[in-house]
Amino acid sequence: MSTAEYAHFSRTLLQWYGRHKRSLPWRDTTNPYFIWLSEVILQQTRVAQGLPYYERFVAAYPTVHDLAAAPQDEVLRLWQGLGYYSRARNIHHTAQIIVGKYEGKFPGRYEELIKLKGVGSYTAAAIAAFAFKEQVAVLDGNVFRVLSRVFGISDDIAAPASRKIFQKLADELVPANEPDTYNQAIMEFGAIQCTPVMPDCLFCPLQQSCFAFNHGMVQELPVKSKAKAARPRFFHYIVFELEGSFYLRKRLEGDIWQGLYDFYLYESDTKDLPTERLLQELREAGVPVQNAQLQPPAKDYKHVLSHQKITARFYRIKLKAPLKEEVLQETRLALYNTEKIEALPKPVLISSYLKDAKILVYL
Repeated sequence: MSTAEYAHFSRTLLQWYGRHKRSLPWRDTTNPYFIWLSEVILQQTRVAQGLPYYERFVAAYPTVHDLAAAPQDEVLRLWQGLGYYSRARNIHHTAQIIVGKYEGKFPGRYEELIKLKGVGSYTAAAIAAFAFKEQVAVLDGNVFRVLSRVFGISDDIAAPASRKIFQKLADELVPANEPDTYNQAIMEFGAIQCTPVMPDCLFCPLQQSCFAFNHGMVQELPVKSKAKAARPRFFHYIVFELEGSFYLRKRLEGDIWQGLYDFYLYESDTKDLPTERLLQELREAGVPVQNAQLQPPAKDYKHVLSHQKITARFYRIKLKAPLKEEVLQETRLALYNTEKIEALPKPVLISSYLKDAKILVYL
């Protein structure tokens, strides 16, 4: 396409955006902190799901100083249910860097922003464009889809090498005088007009110039290689109860749900629990389960992550005496009453069990 055609594309999107944009709180500000929060929250998340989280974070931490000073457990608890918890850990760490190194002020250029931990090319471009009006292109799934369809790009958007192709085109399309509005426009266009499954091609202002529409390839573009099949995992949770309190432990690095709390976990290769083997291991570890009976679980709990499919079962055991100190050190378990459990950051799967078992009652 020519420079004039690029200008027409950008102008058309700006006009469409003026008529169809949704009213969202992060669009009414140039505060880089609020923009950063919104962009991180909306990664891998629909607007309808992410909006309440954004509002809660802004209310709890109105400035980057507030977020930096918050305990990580509190940040993770507020993030609970949103998934991809590394995002929450990263924003907490990055907030501390911005306060400590930059005196609470976000860098104003893309090249500086991208150096921050947890800030990738997409987030850096969003902050630079929306907060500081830098002429850089934001490239997310919506933008990939619009560019692929309109310009007929058949390169696999999941391939790292393809990013350079899309980034070059995206950068050329950003108008110098309205980089913030244009970037919002193309992302919004992909979100509500040029949607993945049923795009509204009939009333699309780019219909005449759209390669995919004119070649009957709307459903074929963009090209994206399939992700690997999710790996099955089978979790057997032993819920140790002592006089209305429960033993939980904080998950460490190197696996899912880092920094969140769950129960004593026995992982097996099958959905069925080798009961006698587990009880023998617990006895050898010093857990007083000599006469314990593991009742069959009431239900299976399933949780699908990007590359893992978890099936969990819960087995509740009432203890007559506290676990010994050496057992606590070995298992990293600690005793919590229900009020403290409520305040702990937990995987959704654990919260679902706590509610079903009436250990916690959510009002």
